[in-house]
Amino acid sequence: MPSRLERLCIEKGLKMTDQRRIIARVLSEAQDHPDVELLHKRASQVDPGISLATVYRTVRLFEEASILERHDFGDGRARYEEAKDDHHDHLIDIQSGRVIEFTNEQIEKLQKGVAAELGYRLVGHRLELYAVPIDKDGTAQNATGSETGTTRAKRSMPAGGGEK
Repeated sequence: MPSRLERLCIEKGLKMTDQRRIIARVLSEAQDHPDVELLHKRASQVDPGISLATVYRTVRLFEEASILERHDFGDGRARYEEAKDDHHDHLIDIQSGRVIEFTNEQIEKLQKGVAAELGYRLVGHRLELYAVPIDKDGTAQNATGSETGTTRAKRSMPAGGGEK
């Protein structure tokens, strides 16, 4: 059965070679935000004939077709995730590289309010928070502030899957 990404590719009229199908399947199964090198490592476990260049070309093609979203979490490597209908934001632990997807209605309302105050209607945004863990005594190196509102974490994972 084709993965969600494979179905999206077909719906958008992309030619699906065997190698593109494998890359799409690996991306669909990812529980993290892999970079191209990690994606290549995973895809080549399925088909050792997949080259790094093929992965780069396929990722670019999927991104241009709005099937993948590209992220830069501050480590100098582009990371990817399936473009989804549900909106979420990211919190990046700058010490471990872990990425936590979350939603927060207060943040969403605040952003819409800011746009309205400036005479605009918000049509989209991307929010990436960079943070360090708070120690048991409530302090964090280079971190200030307190948490407010209700935040729902969707999933937490190393930014690159922790497989390097």
